[in-house]
Amino acid sequence: MSTTTDQPARTAEPPPQQDAVRTPGWVLAAKWGLIALTILGLAWASQLAIQNGSWLVVTVCAFVAMAVLVVYATRGLVPMKYLLPGLVLLLLFQMWPIVYTVGTAFTNYGDGHTLTKQEAIDAIQAQSVRPTPDSPRYAMSIAVPDGQPIETGELAMLLTTPPADVQDLEAEGVETSDQGNVAPDGTRLFVGTEQGLEPLPADGVELRGNGTVQTAPGYRVLNLLEANQRAQEVQSFAVPVGDAGAGIKAATTTQAFVGRPTVSYDPDTDTMTDLDGKVYVASEGNFVPQDGQGQALTAGWTENVGLANFATIFTDPSFRTGFGKIFLWNLAFPLITVVSTFVLGMLLAMLFNDPRLKGKSIYRSVMVLPYALPIFVTGIIWASMFNQQFGLINNVTGLNVDWLGDPWAARAALIITNLWLGFPYMFLICTGALQSIPQDVKEAAAVDGAGPVRTTWSVIMPLLLVAVGPLLVASYAFNFNNFTLVYLVTGGGPFDSSNSLVGNTDLLINFAYRLALESGQPNIGLASAVSIVIFLLVGVISYIGFSQSQALEEVN
Repeated sequence: MSTTTDQPARTAEPPPQQDAVRTPGWVLAAKWGLIALTILGLAWASQLAIQNGSWLVVTVCAFVAMAVLVVYATRGLVPMKYLLPGLVLLLLFQMWPIVYTVGTAFTNYGDGHTLTKQEAIDAIQAQSVRPTPDSPRYAMSIAVPDGQPIETGELAMLLTTPPADVQDLEAEGVETSDQGNVAPDGTRLFVGTEQGLEPLPADGVELRGNGTVQTAPGYRVLNLLEANQRAQEVQSFAVPVGDAGAGIKAATTTQAFVGRPTVSYDPDTDTMTDLDGKVYVASEGNFVPQDGQGQALTAGWTENVGLANFATIFTDPSFRTGFGKIFLWNLAFPLITVVSTFVLGMLLAMLFNDPRLKGKSIYRSVMVLPYALPIFVTGIIWASMFNQQFGLINNVTGLNVDWLGDPWAARAALIITNLWLGFPYMFLICTGALQSIPQDVKEAAAVDGAGPVRTTWSVIMPLLLVAVGPLLVASYAFNFNNFTLVYLVTGGGPFDSSNSLVGNTDLLINFAYRLALESGQPNIGLASAVSIVIFLLVGVISYIGFSQSQALEEVN
């Protein structure tokens, strides 16, 4: 007997498809809005960079804008959608400072060497402009174009001259015919920029009683306080006039004179010559007297010096001695700091980890209070407490230690202050590590006959170091560059009478800061070279430290 099984009837229609998940409209709107804002922001940054001639910044902005469009305007590249912001920030705030510092370390960039060579030549000639006998004068107002910031806008001189002085101006080659720049009383109006002198349309211009311009369409006239804030720029600002190298410079806050440069530049010989015939030749970023007698001209320029800055660090006798002393202290300070704060923090953590102790939460909260205070406040307070005459420490203990004037006492003051600041951090991480050690390990050690000291030394300490070892290396690297503490407590001092550049408590980072900004002749190129040496040292020390911490992991 045959049996049959009823089969469901098949149809030619495809099974119904599940509705695809559609992105809500507001999400798409927010996405494209953020992309548009990012592109607009980059376009704005590019516009500012173009105005300042920073084509590298323009290129970076264009690259980032293209990357944003490619990554976020398409459906693919999902991992990159998460990585791109981090990569951009990494390049801007990590890689670019490193690249810039390395590039600066091979130059003489610093005080008097911040310009290009052509800018230095122009500055020297502008600063050498002197009035000639009977040279004409203008009534002057300093202004910036409307819409530009007062602090950084392009400077312009709004100049006026009465009809009686017109002939003197014509003698200097200035066009004085009426070009719409003649006021009703015959006063000629001009606007002077770095490009030259041009007529200032008289319509809408208001003059003061002393003949200076009070208001002019298209310009924002600076008041005396605003002009004084840009006094240095005004003094070096010169408006070229005529074909004989003459220029208009500010004489007072309301007057300008027509003068001529007293120094000329010969591009064929790359020399500058003053009115007395003294020749200056280019040497190491300056124009120096050819005969070796006298001072170099004021403005210098940035140029590549190769390895000269690094050679100065390791070969200059006075610099090498100071650098060596700072380097040894820089090795000792973080080591003493890490050991002392770790030992104190660990002992306190062990004490407050005892199950028999009541109110541990309160004690632990009190222990971390120094860690919660800003280092700026703590550093200044400790500096005042170390004052020899009025400080709390000498008054309470009855000592008469010159904490901030004696080299070794100052070093001890730094270590004591950093112990106060650093032990709460070690207390926290040791507390966490101790709580993670299984209780049965300690019980097994007790069963084997180990006492408390033996258990701590042979069981707890190895397991503790496995957990906190990398943090100790990081703490050493942090204190290797603990600029703030030294700056606030001792300022790097005390200083030897024979060398005011090298302090007895200076770390290398403080030394680099003093070279770059606080010395009589800041040398940012040399400070950058010191920073690179610090970078390499920290890298080597960190590598060794992490290699040792990997050995500790074998204990586990």
